[in-house]
Amino acid sequence: MGEADAQLAEGASTTVTVRALASSGAGVADLPTGLVAFVHRTAPGDEARVRIERRHRRWADARLQEVVRPGPGRTDAPCALYDRCGGCTLQHLDYDEQLRWKGRFVSDALRRIGHVDAKAPTVVPSPRRLGYRNRLTFTLRRLRGGRVVAGFHMLGRPGHIVDVRDECLLPEEPIRYAWVRLREAWGPGARFLPAGGRLRITLRAAVGGVSLLVHGGADGWDAAELGSVDELAAVWHRPEGVADARLVSGSDVEEAWSGATFPLAGAAFVQVNRAAGEELAHHVVAAAGAAGRAVDAYCGVGVYGRELARRGWSVTGIEADGEACRAARHEAPAGLHVLEGVVEERLPEALPADVVLLNPPRTGLHLRVPEILTARPPRVLVYVSCDPATLARDAARLGKAYELVDLRSFDLFPQTAHVETVARFRATEGAGET
Repeated sequence: MGEADAQLAEGASTTVTVRALASSGAGVADLPTGLVAFVHRTAPGDEARVRIERRHRRWADARLQEVVRPGPGRTDAPCALYDRCGGCTLQHLDYDEQLRWKGRFVSDALRRIGHVDAKAPTVVPSPRRLGYRNRLTFTLRRLRGGRVVAGFHMLGRPGHIVDVRDECLLPEEPIRYAWVRLREAWGPGARFLPAGGRLRITLRAAVGGVSLLVHGGADGWDAAELGSVDELAAVWHRPEGVADARLVSGSDVEEAWSGATFPLAGAAFVQVNRAAGEELAHHVVAAAGAAGRAVDAYCGVGVYGRELARRGWSVTGIEADGEACRAARHEAPAGLHVLEGVVEERLPEALPADVVLLNPPRTGLHLRVPEILTARPPRVLVYVSCDPATLARDAARLGKAYELVDLRSFDLFPQTAHVETVARFRATEGAGET
């Protein structure tokens, strides 16, 4: 084995210079043999000592041992758990650098996956860089001897959980306080929570208070066993193998968004960053253009559809989550009609339309959706994406029927590698003709 090969062996250490960031937030560096290494917690320009953790045919995972010389965009991470927690992958980057690289993540994905030649979009900064999340999910594991750990997945060891008390800097203050009180109230071995070795615990703050949703565990849980956690206005439980959450304590929590109020139940989706989400919504509505007929696909609680209807549009919302549909219909403007069901099944009955808004989950559009849209093309598509890779894949599936005419990103997730992007597509001449 030559010297270069020895430096690539798992467990070996070497010094590298980081040249870029991957969309995961890991630094990208070249090992002495030219093999690419991905190293979390490094920044472009860093000269770093790293340890090879896993070697693959064309690339390697490495762990940061020491920053020999920091790059120009590096800063001190404020979180006490940053060295262990796998959550905030960019907290060691200056905020302007975070925004610059998030724009590159979007354009790189569009070119590489979607074969769309797009410049890096402007990334609108978040009004708050810490304390911005209105929803946070923790993982709880019961270990031997009655020990409990509850927090986030460990950096480089996702099967392990970093115990989190009040250290996390991302949630809004009501969530931080409710989490501390909940930990105090669940008792030894978390015996006042549902039985089971592993639970996911989501806390969400709204104008009406904080709600708790527990995923997993056995059915039949009585939340009264928690004792008095006055901070919780509602408690929901989705037992293992059950599709829908059930309310076990309290009532629906009222939420306010873009001038509308509605009951927020269970796992119904709203953006996690309240202030940045409002800016995103204003841009989406403006991108729709002049009033006409619109489809708000994956409409959730109807934030976009409500505003369009107030502006004179005739809007058909489509949403699979029944609780979200109920919220979207609550005191909705006369121009908004909501269909319950999956988009790939209900979209044909909502067409034709002048504009279709698409706000799919991270997995992107179902394969049938681009087929439906290219067969009966609206003049404009406004696609709200939380994953540049699936946005790029779907742009390729839209093919020659649409051209990308505008791209803007919003930093709804400061300190992480995630970015929200609004892509505006226009139907090409002759689109839909057979």
